[in-house]
Amino acid sequence: MLAFQGFIFDMDGVLVDSEPVYMKQERHSYARHGVVLDEAELSRFVGTTQRHMWSAIKTEYGLAEDLDCLMAEHHRQLMEVLSSAPLPPMPGVTELLGALQRAGIPCAVASSSPRALVELILRNAGLQLFFSEIVCGDDVTHSKPDPEIFLMATQRLGLPPSSCVVIEDSAHGVAAAKAASMFCAGLLNPNSGQQDLSAADLRVHQHWEINHWFFG
Repeated sequence: MLAFQGFIFDMDGVLVDSEPVYMKQERHSYARHGVVLDEAELSRFVGTTQRHMWSAIKTEYGLAEDLDCLMAEHHRQLMEVLSSAPLPPMPGVTELLGALQRAGIPCAVASSSPRALVELILRNAGLQLFFSEIVCGDDVTHSKPDPEIFLMATQRLGLPPSSCVVIEDSAHGVAAAKAASMFCAGLLNPNSGQQDLSAADLRVHQHWEINHWFFG
C-alpha cells in the first residue's frame, strides 16, 4: 500500500453499475436514427466519450444530423432516466473508499462521461465526498484509450502517474492506464460487455478483493 499515493476510479461499471442503463439508452437513441447494434458492437464504446461514440456512429452509418445535436439529444434523455432512477454504489465500493479515506490516500474520478452526468450519478449514490478531484470526458481532447484523462487526474492530485492506482472495467480504460505507466486493477464486470482486461496488473471480480489486496 505504501508504494501508492493515490487512487483513480473510472465511474461507469466501477463505482456504479451503469453500463446496462447506458446500453439500453444507446439502443433507443440509435434506433431513432435507423441504427441497430448488438451487445458486442455496443461493447466497443464502453469507456469512451459520448463524442467519440457518436462521431463513430455518424461516420459509419452516414447520419445527416449534426454531431452536437445527436449528443445533446442522447445526453438529455440519459439524464432524465438517471434522475428518475438513481443508481446505488456497487457492492464494496463504499467500504474501499472508506478504507482509502482513513489511510489518507486521495482519490479522483476519471470518467469519460460528461460532467453533468458524473456529478448527478455520484451525488445520487452518495459518493461525491470521497473524491478530491473529478476529471470528465468534456475536460479532455482525446478519449480513452489515450492516457490524457488519467494524466490530467494525476496532475490535479499533484502526484506522479507511477504512484497512482487506476481501477477500470473496460479494455479502453486499462489501455489508457497502462499508457500512462500506472498500476491498473481491472474489475471484471459482466455488465460492461465483452472486455479484455488481460493487460491489467490485477484482475478482480469484486471491490472487496481490491480492498484485501492493498489493505490485507
